[in-house]
Amino acid sequence: MSKIFRELLERRGITEDFLYPKYEKGCQAKLLPDLAPAIARIKRAIDSHQKVLIYGDYDVDGVTASTAMYDTLKLAGISDIEIMLPNRFSDGYGMSNKIIPRALENKIDLVVTVDCGSRNHEIISKLTEHNIDTIITDHHECGTDLPVAVAILNPKRKDQDVPQELKDLAGVGVVFKLAEGLVEAGLIPEGQEKWLLDLVLIGTICDSMPMSLENRRLCYYGLKVINKTRRAGLKELFALTKIRHLGGDTIGFQIGPRLNAAGRLESAELALELLMAKSRPRAAQLALKLDNLNKARREKQDSALAEIEQNGIGKSPVIVTQGDWHEGVLGIIAGRLTESYHRPAFALAPCQKDEKKNIEPDISDSEIILKGSGRSFGDFNLAKALDHCQDLLLGGGGHAEACGVTLQEKKFTSFCERLNDYYRSLKLADQKHYLDLKADLEIIDLPKLSLELITEIKQLEPFSANNTEPIFLLRNMRIVEASRLGDRQQHLRLLVWDQNGENMKLMWFYAPEKYLKLTSGGTANIWITLNENEFRGTRSIEGRILKIA
Repeated sequence: MSKIFRELLERRGITEDFLYPKYEKGCQAKLLPDLAPAIARIKRAIDSHQKVLIYGDYDVDGVTASTAMYDTLKLAGISDIEIMLPNRFSDGYGMSNKIIPRALENKIDLVVTVDCGSRNHEIISKLTEHNIDTIITDHHECGTDLPVAVAILNPKRKDQDVPQELKDLAGVGVVFKLAEGLVEAGLIPEGQEKWLLDLVLIGTICDSMPMSLENRRLCYYGLKVINKTRRAGLKELFALTKIRHLGGDTIGFQIGPRLNAAGRLESAELALELLMAKSRPRAAQLALKLDNLNKARREKQDSALAEIEQNGIGKSPVIVTQGDWHEGVLGIIAGRLTESYHRPAFALAPCQKDEKKNIEPDISDSEIILKGSGRSFGDFNLAKALDHCQDLLLGGGGHAEACGVTLQEKKFTSFCERLNDYYRSLKLADQKHYLDLKADLEIIDLPKLSLELITEIKQLEPFSANNTEPIFLLRNMRIVEASRLGDRQQHLRLLVWDQNGENMKLMWFYAPEKYLKLTSGGTANIWITLNENEFRGTRSIEGRILKIA
């Protein structure tokens, strides 16, 4: 182990257990609330040859969790399984009333939710009235009053003492703990559950879950599984995107957006079909379809952000904006506003006519209903903020840092005021430090950054929340060359020297305009991550620029 890598581990407080997690030393599945009654009900479904409906969600976590639950129940011996995913536009967040007629029509005996259900009391009660049992698996915040279900496997339950490691699980992570429980109960052959870890890896990273010890264990082995994945859809998606190295970056920025694009612009069923595809030709068609949807998604979000920039956003502590934008990109817009302005942000848009009736059946045609997404950071918890605005909303829910909302347009101004009044009432200290770029180590001698170090850093993958890619601050570097690259001259390339004349090439893709005007000469402090290049068999180091001062 190199001296600089050892220093990096010490700075981050990384232990041997985190660096080299043991598969068999995971957080015990039995610590998950209601695991025993869930397993008992699944066993009854197996013994009685009952029909099961999995109800999922339309984001990456929801789709991977749905696929993982399907595989889990199949491994346990249930043969008759259906999957139902909500439509982002007509159903919104959580369980839809449409599940009632479908469950009755298809003679469903048991509904198993993934990534939702903890706040859907009324729908679960209706299912119970029709003698249809429900098992909830979820990881979203839930109230003190829980639905009456056979089992509620949610590590965020307020009535249970659950280890923090389980609270950090994604929805697909909760499904995996159920699978581990079924292995321990002898209902799934030991070792077969490991093949679910490619899905757990994708869902955990794309839902931005903290890389606690349990998530680290699942994702560490998930990387091994995904490189051997049996899923035709993932193989075709990797081939289409020409991914050479599978890590948190490629999953979060290439695979995730394409899977998400289905639910954002059309139907999450496309992503589900891709993950469950058995035929390589069909998988290739679906991968291409998702790639095209992702391109369309990018165009829509860029257009909306340009409009917002032109109109201005005001100076309130919480940004709340609305426009005639595609509903599927509202979460991305809110996220970009938060990144750019370092403030919590909401982006809302009017619902379509048919969607309005599903949200509020008695609404008049002239009434405008807004749906949107919020993003936050630091100490401003969106789930608590929405509780504070509950009387103004038709619906909403989510996490501390991401949420969805639905409200009447006539209450938009009141919603803005209530949110901002609540923010001010918290008297939060400066929150921008949560978004400050923090270097792990300062470097003045470039030879310390070696190919050996890059190889060692790869041991920390996958990078995600709470386990970000190491950042190095290059102190007092002399800019020897500065040039612009790309078809629109949008990228910046620098050649820098340290105090001893040792050099390194640095790249900044899509650099801000003011930095594209940099010329040679002068010195700068530069924050980078490390990247390995290989050209004609020769390996070299290149820095990826994050910030220049």
